[in-house]
Amino acid sequence: MDIILVPGFWLDASSWAEVTPPLAAAGHRVHPLTLPGLESRQAQRAGIGLRDHIDAVVKEVDRIGGPVVLVGHSGGGAIIYGAADARPDSVVRCIYVDAGPLAEGGVINDELPAEGDEVPLPPWEGFEDGDLVDLDDELRAQFRARAIPQPKGVAYDKMRLSDERRFDVPATVIACEFPSSLLREWIDAGHPFVSELARIRDVEYVDLPTGHWPQFTRPADLGRAILAAVDRTA
Repeated sequence: MDIILVPGFWLDASSWAEVTPPLAAAGHRVHPLTLPGLESRQAQRAGIGLRDHIDAVVKEVDRIGGPVVLVGHSGGGAIIYGAADARPDSVVRCIYVDAGPLAEGGVINDELPAEGDEVPLPPWEGFEDGDLVDLDDELRAQFRARAIPQPKGVAYDKMRLSDERRFDVPATVIACEFPSSLLREWIDAGHPFVSELARIRDVEYVDLPTGHWPQFTRPADLGRAILAAVDRTA
């Protein structure tokens, strides 16, 4: 299977490095992406929006030319969902890593503080305690050293969707910061945070208790969880 890995905010393709070994060892072809504006700290970020990141994933889907599994972490979940909306016949599963699909008109996070055309990684005090579980001082230092400012437009732009066949693309939610039991409670209560997830016809939940960055705090376990979801698809 071809697996496209989409990082969350402030991260590039290398953020998946410790996650991919079990996938590659099982014979799958992994394609970690660096999205536009995340090539380096010096990269141009003006004018880059959510649609540009979705289009970059769609371009990779088209380049591969066969069935693909999309994996998106955090804000990358919205991006892979947009790509599944654009190519519902090519995407055989979306795997959301502490993430979920974003509904029409929603934004990933327009409350993040921007500086001009970009959103730098905020100070740790700007995150919820649950985000930072298991992210010790060493991992925090490594993360901050590698962090690249996120294009503001990706965080602030509204999602635009067009093909309801996206609801037929099976989904796996790897629940980290919030347990799957809580996600189900929100769905049952009609919480807007999970409104789009509730519309997907085939959703499975996998609990991986840790903070918001399991690719750093529990990378081997995350790799195995992704592998299991891919194998159930194949």
